[in-house]
Amino acid sequence: MLPQTRRLPGVMPMEKGDWIRIDDAYGAQMAERQRLVDTQFTDIFATCEGSDAACTEVLERILLELETTSGFSRQGDVITCPDGREVVLDHSNPLLTAGLLVQDDLCVLEKKGDEYDLTAAILCFPASWSLAEKIGKPVMAIHAPVASYTPDIGKRVSRMFDAIHVDRPLWRANGLLYQDPTLFQPRTMAARRQRPDDDAAFIRSERQCFIRLPKSRAVLFSIHTYVLRQSDLTADQQKLLAEFPIEHVELE
Repeated sequence: MLPQTRRLPGVMPMEKGDWIRIDDAYGAQMAERQRLVDTQFTDIFATCEGSDAACTEVLERILLELETTSGFSRQGDVITCPDGREVVLDHSNPLLTAGLLVQDDLCVLEKKGDEYDLTAAILCFPASWSLAEKIGKPVMAIHAPVASYTPDIGKRVSRMFDAIHVDRPLWRANGLLYQDPTLFQPRTMAARRQRPDDDAAFIRSERQCFIRLPKSRAVLFSIHTYVLRQSDLTADQQKLLAEFPIEHVELE
């Protein structure tokens, strides 16, 4: 995690072709995504009325990206993935289809008045938040429990969203300490996560990308989750972590 992406909003321009990443966890993460779709669908998927056009654009944008992403091939409406799975494009549920192609969780943010609301999402790997609690809410309300997410930060984030260009996506990264490496960790506001010790076994990092969809003008917020054992960090990574320690997210 780069130091300049740590503080909110802490975004940087994304290089062309550097959005969808396929790493060595792809197969295991995609198997877990399918398991969650099969067993806990209402916990990981939600859409609001009127979000169909933006969801269609999400799939279109991902398919365009996969044309130049190693490991994917397409024959008609069948996509062969890097792990050998074949995904049939279901245009009646484009967001779900997109979420079965890539490791990233996919959240659709649409401007309603002065704020951006979460209008659709496939969220298989939540870092201690509940999609059911947040769907349909503006970004400021979604971050209400986070003490550092002040009204001033909220205004800056809204201005950032307004300024995102179709051809100039943004990205940022965060880091969180966890004792449990489980990817699916939803928590409600009434059942918040206890503050972990600094020597927690795992570091959970999210690479968050912000992409403007050209037709709906929605912002696609994608989240690629990495989970590493602290003991597996390289010497350079340990040095960087010591210089820029992970800050605990303080809840009110």
